[in-house]
Amino acid sequence: MLPAHYHRTVSKELDQRVGSNQTEQAKRSGLRAFDMALMVAGGVVAVVVAFALLHFVVGMIWFAVKAVVVVAVIAAIGWMLLRRHS
Repeated sequence: MLPAHYHRTVSKELDQRVGSNQTEQAKRSGLRAFDMALMVAGGVVAVVVAFALLHFVVGMIWFAVKAVVVVAVIAAIGWMLLRRHS
């Protein structure tokens, strides 16, 4: 059987190794300033593209509504003029 101080020594060395390994991983795993700037820029570009696409879709729908209204008004005027003459 091993002496009691052996377990404490090994345990202490393991704690130091694991602790230093976790510290190194923590330093390497974080986002750097450049990575964060790229993420923010990507988010801004995504928002701009989304608003441009929304503007395009709403503009197309509004154009279609106006075209239908113009055709309906012209058809109504034509129908009223033709009805009068007959």
